[in-house]
Amino acid sequence: MRKNKLVALALGAFALTSLTQCFTKKKDEGKHLYETHCQSCHMEDGSGLKGLIPPLAKADYLQTHRDELPCLIRQGMAGSIVVNGVEYNKEMPGVESLREDHITNLLNYIQTNFGNKNERYTMQEVERLMQACPKAP
Repeated sequence: MRKNKLVALALGAFALTSLTQCFTKKKDEGKHLYETHCQSCHMEDGSGLKGLIPPLAKADYLQTHRDELPCLIRQGMAGSIVVNGVEYNKEMPGVESLREDHITNLLNYIQTNFGNKNERYTMQEVERLMQACPKAP
């Protein structure tokens, strides 16, 4: 009986350690996705490239275009936009390979870093918004 308790305790400790590592990796996933897909243009600190690529740091666009952001990440964008009163007109490539959970984590990283204190996205919200994405020609 004592041996069974020790085995159960050991298995429980292993499961807890494994789950903690899994959640920790997910917590940092947004940052990793930003570094991989966004940082080369929007910079490490989210400041963008003056006059060429808009900032993400303290960017009003993140709030005023909240519903469009999941599609923008997946499909990219072309044309003129205004961020913090400055016009930008540089094409942004999309990342079609990102799953909806990746997009959620990436957006939540951007929304809560670089001086941004915006509302976080839920998976359900991103899934709903992704259904409304315009279809590519």
